[in-house]
Amino acid sequence: MPELPEVETVRRTLAPVLGARVSSVWWSGKNLRLGKPLALPALRKASKGATFEGFRRLGKYLILDLQDRPKSILVHLGMSGRFRHFPPDVSQPAHTHVEWGLEDGRTLRFTDPRRFGNVELVTRGRERDHASLAKLGPDPIDGVVDVAEFQQACSRTKRPIKVALLDQSLVAGVGNIYASEALWQAHIHPKTPACKLSRPRCDRLVQAVRQVLERALMHGGTSLKDFVSADGHAGEHSHYLWVYDREDEACPNSACSGTIRRFVQQQRATFYCPRCQKY
Repeated sequence: MPELPEVETVRRTLAPVLGARVSSVWWSGKNLRLGKPLALPALRKASKGATFEGFRRLGKYLILDLQDRPKSILVHLGMSGRFRHFPPDVSQPAHTHVEWGLEDGRTLRFTDPRRFGNVELVTRGRERDHASLAKLGPDPIDGVVDVAEFQQACSRTKRPIKVALLDQSLVAGVGNIYASEALWQAHIHPKTPACKLSRPRCDRLVQAVRQVLERALMHGGTSLKDFVSADGHAGEHSHYLWVYDREDEACPNSACSGTIRRFVQQQRATFYCPRCQKY
């Protein structure tokens, strides 16, 4: 699933569409996330004739602001979603579910083979009223993660820290790949109960999360299968991952002679070094 670096990469590569005016809105007729149909009349009312004024991100969510319109478009890429702009006369890719036609002939398209993503509307300025955004923690890239508040939030749960990182309330935007990467960098075992983390370890983890995400952003995100930016380029960070998907490889820490191991937490693969990350 695309995480913060991938969604932020899409946001940044949407820049060529800034200021473009929407002439039409099309829907495939197929339900998206949670089997819900798209609210097409509302989406058309919000979009048609409006220009794209800005693109924002909250955690793993994209927000498209429309000039002089009270509603913004909320996009979640799900497992396999892509959100891309295309030049005129480029045929519709397979699994396209929502398409905005632009007055200059270009198109903006949301494609999703597995249909776990979603497109819906939120009230501008009241985005946090939306159920999916209400409980998001601080943004580790655009905001400041207060270590004391982070530790206090950790102290309220006995869940393993890897699992706690994934629920988006500690910090927004961290998913399975970057949780493994950050915990390795911070030398914290993924099974450590979140409530057992000391202040210094929390400080180390908060710094590691930010550094890992910024490092991935430098490479345009991680493309393991489906992800591409809004202009169609795959992310290159898969070549720079330290532990994720590196089972049985040597630990990248030059001072360590350990081997990367894999186990499953909540049906998701976790990668770590048993020598660097003591439990």
